[in-house]
Amino acid sequence: MSMGNKQIFGRDVDEWIDEYALSHQNRLNQFCHTIGIPSIVIGLLLLPIGFFWPWCLYAGATFFVLGWVFQFVGHAFEGKPPEFFKDWRFLFIGLRWWIRKIKR
Repeated sequence: MSMGNKQIFGRDVDEWIDEYALSHQNRLNQFCHTIGIPSIVIGLLLLPIGFFWPWCLYAGATFFVLGWVFQFVGHAFEGKPPEFFKDWRFLFIGLRWWIRKIKR
């Protein structure tokens, strides 16, 4: 499923996602990422709100940390390191991979 041939970091988004997907073949890793990626995003969204409502700071930090725990547990099952260990730009591709996976 093409995302419209959009470019990010000088490459087609689908190329980035396809490369990211290569280290996410194990079903348990995919499950962990299906939970972990949105948890990280929710955490990042809640953290700044925590300046106004402190409970959001704690909730955001919890979501963020648990999301990363799920990511690393998933990669333990996969037996491969996260893609961002070799290229930091993959930190921005995980959400796109998740969206493509959910759409399918």
